[in-house]
Amino acid sequence: MINFNILKKTSNSIRGLSIDAINKANSGHPGLPLGCADLISVLFGYHLNYFSKKPNWLNRDKFILSAGHGSMLQYSILHLAQYDISLDDIKNFRQLNYFTAGHPEKEIKKGVETTTGPLGQGLAQAVGLAIAEKKSKSDLNTKEHTLIDHSIYCLVGDGCLMEGISSEACSLAGHLNCDNLIVIYDKNNICLDGPTDECFTEDVELRFKSYNWEVISINGHDYNEINNALIKAKQATKPVLIIAKTPIGYGSPNRSGSSEAHGKALGEEEGNLTKEKLGIPLSPKFFVDPEVTTFFSNKTKESETNYSQWTTTLKNWSTSYPEKAQLLNELQTSHLSKPNKTAIKTLTIKPNLATRASSSAVIQELASLSARIIGGSADLSCSDSTFIKSSGIITKDDFTQNNIKYGVREFAMASIATGLSLSTLYQPFIGTFLTFSDYMKNAIRLSALMSLPVIYQFTHDSILLGEDGPTHQPVEHLASLRSIPNLNVYRPADTNEVKGAWIDALSSNSPSALILSRQSCKDLDETNIDNVSRGAYIVKNASNENSIDIAILSTGSELNLGLDVAKKLEKENISTQVVSFPSWEKFDTQEDNYKNTILSKNIKHFVVIEAQSSFGWHKYAGNEATFVTVESFGLSAPGNVIAEEFGFSPEAIIKKIKSNLVLIS
Repeated sequence: MINFNILKKTSNSIRGLSIDAINKANSGHPGLPLGCADLISVLFGYHLNYFSKKPNWLNRDKFILSAGHGSMLQYSILHLAQYDISLDDIKNFRQLNYFTAGHPEKEIKKGVETTTGPLGQGLAQAVGLAIAEKKSKSDLNTKEHTLIDHSIYCLVGDGCLMEGISSEACSLAGHLNCDNLIVIYDKNNICLDGPTDECFTEDVELRFKSYNWEVISINGHDYNEINNALIKAKQATKPVLIIAKTPIGYGSPNRSGSSEAHGKALGEEEGNLTKEKLGIPLSPKFFVDPEVTTFFSNKTKESETNYSQWTTTLKNWSTSYPEKAQLLNELQTSHLSKPNKTAIKTLTIKPNLATRASSSAVIQELASLSARIIGGSADLSCSDSTFIKSSGIITKDDFTQNNIKYGVREFAMASIATGLSLSTLYQPFIGTFLTFSDYMKNAIRLSALMSLPVIYQFTHDSILLGEDGPTHQPVEHLASLRSIPNLNVYRPADTNEVKGAWIDALSSNSPSALILSRQSCKDLDETNIDNVSRGAYIVKNASNENSIDIAILSTGSELNLGLDVAKKLEKENISTQVVSFPSWEKFDTQEDNYKNTILSKNIKHFVVIEAQSSFGWHKYAGNEATFVTVESFGLSAPGNVIAEEFGFSPEAIIKKIKSNLVLIS
């Protein structure tokens, strides 16, 4: 039986903490904490399976606040539930060097499972976590032992469901019948700009039923209805949407039900009026009812018992199924082992392939080496070469496979991959054409912000892909990806560099983007697997290293072109060095001595050859460099014709270099 009295005190403690923290900061979103406190009190008080002293417990239920602007709701309940969030953290909401940021930022030990704020992404990440739970359950459980059996809970608002990513992600969740996913929709009919009837009038219930979801509608302030809905949701055989009707800013006499409650501090006067109406003491501020503290202390003891029972199951399972225990150990080992690195380095691959094909060969080897590898594509696996051939695809009836068919859902795919990575058990890689990376960019940004090692395989990497034309030929996309902090971007030139990029990406604590060609690339004797991790390295020394006339900086399929240009220049007694530059980000982390060796002061003139925008190259080559790049949209024609049209031939490049040298002199 649920205790209505303690739930009310818990809800009011959440509301009081939220009012005071937001007022003290004079910044924040009080509407959601006031409106959703009852929902979260029932969830954390009676349904969520967690142990705050072991926040990274493998079989914990996970709570995702997709509507991340309501962060004080999450901080308040985590503080009450005895996670490592202090009252001092609450009092310093949105202040420098305190955990309680404006939007939740991933910190498992404090109970925050993921970084949220861009609306809809938390929901898509929850789908990824649900898929990971279903897969790990299939991989690890036995008839006698249930090691994995947890649920993913996600709180969303109107804004999350307006974002297109929610449709993409929830459609796939319904297709895969993720019955471990429970989404609570705070339906208050208000968004930041005003009432939703001005912009969002669809029938959400019918929408989600069409996705193969079960839908339950409740009063979001009726503890009995909330409790019964959660009981029913956990018994469901489909993903569940609980539509909880609430007024935004519940309890505020002058702002409840208004967009004014969404993102503005209530202020002292309205805050006090709200507290009086709800029965929250005006003094002291940041009041927590002692009965609530006692309740969650007792719950922590109960949770410890649940955790201890699980550890006993783990021990018995490990003894009875040592091969499963070995698998779990493998799934929890994130970085590439030395033997696996060696296996990739020594892998025999057909010569002179497109780098997408070389990458596919590496993927097949990785899949044979590690059960962690889980791939997927946005309906392009046959073209972006991401399919794991030794495995089938995950279906609603079979989660033991290692391929996910995401369909044409690039944004959701990227956020779902983030969720898979958050599970810590799987190494996701996903693929599509480079030109479609813009659909994914905000999800890539969040994975970079969280330092999650998701790997993105982007193929068809330049105008040289040919006939598909300018809609599919990327120009600005590589510069755009390079601009994202903490994302390692690699554009390998041949099979050696593809191997090096994969090894480095799988050794990283941050996400990586592999930029790969559709057209064949000649395997070069000059490239080096190990040097990819340095970001840039010399592949051809100048004939006079003390006085280098030209240094060519190049990446990808154009590196071979750069070597051809250098050979022709040397025949004219022009001392020319060639640098392979697969990763700016890795080069920037090198020591100054190394960087000064690559970009030596002895170099008289730099040349950049890359079939992408020149944007950003000036940092390395300077403003007076010769840029053999692409500064306009492409054309629809065969790749070799486009190369000639845009000046990607040795003759055209040498002519441009000489012309620039005359202008500079």
